[in-house]
Amino acid sequence: MGFCMINRWKYCALASLILLPALALSPAKADVSDNLPDIGTTAGSTLSVNQELAMGDFYVRQLRASAPLINDPLLNDYINQLGQRLVAHAWSVKTPFHFFLVSNDELNAFAFFGGNVVLHSALFRYTDNESQLASVMAHEISHVTQRHLARAMEDQQRNAPLTWVGALGSILLAMANPQAGMAALSGTLAGAQQGIISFTQQNEQEADRIGIQVLQRAGFDPQAMPDFLQKLADQSRFSSKPPEILLTHPLPDSRLSDARNRASQMKPVVVQSSQDFYMAKVRVLGMYATGRNQLNDDLLDKLSKGNTREQTAAQYGKAVQFLQAKSYDNARKIIAPLLAAHPDNVWYLDLMTDIDIGLKQPQRAVALLANSKVKASPVIQLNLANAYVEAKQPANASKILYRYTWANKDDPNGWDLLAQASADQGLTDEEEAARAESLALNGQLDQAIRSLSDASAAVTLGSLKQARYDARIDQLRALQQRFRQYQKK
Repeated sequence: MGFCMINRWKYCALASLILLPALALSPAKADVSDNLPDIGTTAGSTLSVNQELAMGDFYVRQLRASAPLINDPLLNDYINQLGQRLVAHAWSVKTPFHFFLVSNDELNAFAFFGGNVVLHSALFRYTDNESQLASVMAHEISHVTQRHLARAMEDQQRNAPLTWVGALGSILLAMANPQAGMAALSGTLAGAQQGIISFTQQNEQEADRIGIQVLQRAGFDPQAMPDFLQKLADQSRFSSKPPEILLTHPLPDSRLSDARNRASQMKPVVVQSSQDFYMAKVRVLGMYATGRNQLNDDLLDKLSKGNTREQTAAQYGKAVQFLQAKSYDNARKIIAPLLAAHPDNVWYLDLMTDIDIGLKQPQRAVALLANSKVKASPVIQLNLANAYVEAKQPANASKILYRYTWANKDDPNGWDLLAQASADQGLTDEEEAARAESLALNGQLDQAIRSLSDASAAVTLGSLKQARYDARIDQLRALQQRFRQYQKK
């Protein structure tokens, strides 16, 4: 299953080819294995797995720079744990997988080179349970394991060459600025739409079949895939403005029948959504949604009448509402008893940290986190480092962040906090070096090299620090050279 909800038809069509969205379910019989016929090529003659990884690295950096990624440690931890659970039950996995969340109220999900899967935050609004969310992710994972993007590249090189790198970069830009993206895409698409549409039908058929099997093997309800499709069909039928994905990818009854047929041939299973799913749902809607799609009292009331997990999420959601309104005392009244009953719950610890900082009592947050039994958790480590910075103890923050950034080199949160902690201590070279890593993660390699050059100039000539900074400059220059082939022509 996949979604392409950006407002223009041409964008949707190209995204269907290049970003392989997940909702265009094609008629297919239910399979019992992943041993499907190879669609024309293994794509090895066009793009090696190592090349896919390099291109994925390039595009992830562009994504960070141009799209509204949600750099929320709790939410990123949740979607990556869920994603890795699915990946563990997928076959033909040739790359690591990374999952990202974009703040966008339009339904969308896509996969691209190197095992990178992006989910729009709107998925948490539209999915009723964890199995439905997992069904979207399983389908996207299958696009990656079947190397559909590399196959599409090979097919287009044979029949209708596209400026692949420029087109993909434009789509990433369009996520943050649709008008700018469309301007860049208009010329690329000319004359290629029909081939794009017919090709992706085959991709979707293969990914549907495999995705529902991955979903089942991972312990989720395979009925979730057709159930979610049914939701979209109903929304189209009874709404004056149907989901835009259905304008470009119609959802006939036959498609729903095929999805249900595959699911009905699998062993029935009753699956309860995890507590984390409900917590993530209210956190996304409470902190990252906009306009009418924000966390509202109707949803909280519905959750409060549900099972124990839903009731707990309703309480947490109410505290999130108070936090967002800067009503910190009211938020604390809700979270304090929950935290007392579950002192190791990272969702409560994280929110209580924000509350205490909002109340100008960061020392209380430090005491809470430093004594927590789960203080080794990456989420808690970031919270504790942030609390130390707010409590004017940047040296203690740096001690944590040196270890954190070593173990989590691709997390901008750690580098940004380290830059701030270093600045508060007057450590100019370390501030510039940390800032350089954050810039590099956002694809701003020129600026990163300048920051590292400033760091190198600020330390003793010939020192170990200078050697380290200069070596890192050499690494980034080599990365620049490698990325040059992917930059838009």
